[in-house]
Amino acid sequence: MHIGAVAEQTELSLRTLRHYDEVGLLRPSGRTTGGFRLYTEEDVERLLLIRRMKPLGFTLDQMGELLRLTESLAESPDNESQARLEEFIVDAQERRQKLAYTLEIADEFIDRLQQQHTHTR
Repeated sequence: MHIGAVAEQTELSLRTLRHYDEVGLLRPSGRTTGGFRLYTEEDVERLLLIRRMKPLGFTLDQMGELLRLTESLAESPDNESQARLEEFIVDAQERRQKLAYTLEIADEFIDRLQQQHTHTR
């Protein structure tokens, strides 16, 4: 699959996909004879995992670690890898809770602004 189709399917920009390739986070599985990037469905699934990590504030290094970890677990699950995956899960849950709290505060702020707007009419 060409980069444009992958960008559309993953909702990631062409620039982001190129950057991930350049930094080694996710290299496309192949290239055409002309050098154009070619992605597999597995690549797309990995990109979707990365995309879901972005709003939680994971770094590129953490994203790379999780990708390597999921590959390792798929090949041969071991206790150490399972424990590390559990750490990622707990971390993601904590990050989600922080985001939920931030959204609550934002909602309260908007409500107060709307109340002020209503009272000044």
